[in-house]
Amino acid sequence: MARPAPSVATWWQTTGRYRGGPCTVVAGKQVLEENYSLGKLLKTSQIVTLASKAGRGKNSLNLVLTSADVAIDGFCMSKCGAHGSGKDKMGKFVYAWVGNSVAQCPGQCAWPFHQPIYGPQGPPLVAPNGDVGIDGMILNLATVLAGTVTNPFDNGYFQGPANAPLEAVSACTGIFGKGAYPGYPGEVLVDKTTGASYNAFGINARKIGGAVGDCGGDGIGEECGSVVGKSGAFGVVFSCGDGARINGDDMGLS
Repeated sequence: MARPAPSVATWWQTTGRYRGGPCTVVAGKQVLEENYSLGKLLKTSQIVTLASKAGRGKNSLNLVLTSADVAIDGFCMSKCGAHGSGKDKMGKFVYAWVGNSVAQCPGQCAWPFHQPIYGPQGPPLVAPNGDVGIDGMILNLATVLAGTVTNPFDNGYFQGPANAPLEAVSACTGIFGKGAYPGYPGEVLVDKTTGASYNAFGINARKIGGAVGDCGGDGIGEECGSVVGKSGAFGVVFSCGDGARINGDDMGLS
């Protein structure tokens, strides 16, 4: 049965244009850190420690999602999520991290589902899940995943200096639809019943907010943007095999 268009998988095909070779994606194990084993104030090195708890296989990508009561070094100040690499006895591995900003900086890390902390003060979009924190997390998750698989070790696809790169999605941050400009995310679809904004469909025609924008010919890719959808439990670490690409189907987003 054909999926309604546009879908999250269609959005991800933009990332698939980067040359990395085909792969098969397999979801790995999940680890819940409900006892805050490393505390609630974490440094970047501790994110790497959490990521390593999921174990890993060849070409794995470990993802760390932190809850609203966990503060990360640099979170809300210079980043809403990040990706990087670590090293253990098996060699290098890549990880990505996204935090729930609802209690700390929703205006910075959950826009356009929350009023921005600065700039034009247009009305925020209605979050697809009715949860600004979670919807903001998935928006940033899409960004860091695209960056991770296209620039995993800081020597892949990016623009600008390696220590402050513009990557596959961050090259045109804030663009969610046609006609976007600062303070306005662009034209998006609206659910007539809930008023939630979306412009992509996920599993079972689930409506997904956030979108693909057009950076123009000078962007890293011809199209880039962010996608927001349903989230599972946060505070989870899992690994995906063959990290050259991640298909939206396997992330539960399409």
